[in-house]
Amino acid sequence: MIRVVLAEDQGMVLGAFAALLDLQPDITVVATATNGDDALTAVRAHRPDVLVTDIEMPGRTGLDLAAELSRTGDPARVLIVTTFARSGYLRRAVDAGVAGYVLKDAPIGELAAALRRVHAGERVVAPELAVAAWDSADPLTDRERELLRAVADGASNTEIAARLFLAEGTVRNYLSTAMAKLGARNRTEAARTALSRGWL
Repeated sequence: MIRVVLAEDQGMVLGAFAALLDLQPDITVVATATNGDDALTAVRAHRPDVLVTDIEMPGRTGLDLAAELSRTGDPARVLIVTTFARSGYLRRAVDAGVAGYVLKDAPIGELAAALRRVHAGERVVAPELAVAAWDSADPLTDRERELLRAVADGASNTEIAARLFLAEGTVRNYLSTAMAKLGARNRTEAARTALSRGWL
């Protein structure tokens, strides 16, 4: 029996996934979570074979979860199930040690098959994502990503400087570099572009 923790912030989707996976003869959902922090707690408490998680959730994202499990040597394998077919997300997922990446609109049979393959030690990527992954490389540094996330959250340069203990001029320099890399006219456009490509 493949033991699964399921993490998804949309209650209806979470319930449907749990019910459909439990219909599989060799899969059992041992816990569910609606945010990344609860998902990590559930993984540590239940020791599942596979964590099936969305990317964007309150608290830790699915990518944060994968990176944390990899860092701590947790044996649970991670299968991302998301609506986001963005090449940047897939690249970051691979870097975080994710074993599978499939789209939510796939039939439940495909999800179950991907889950079984991930459990068996394989890496599974939806074909349409595999091609898109190499379209464009992420040009941003971790610091530039951090600043653009703050911009996307509506923070001013002054607020970002205070939050990250940087000089305001340093924040401007980082954002200017990020804008140049992304061909953006201003910081808001840079954040929007990076978000749309899955780089934040």
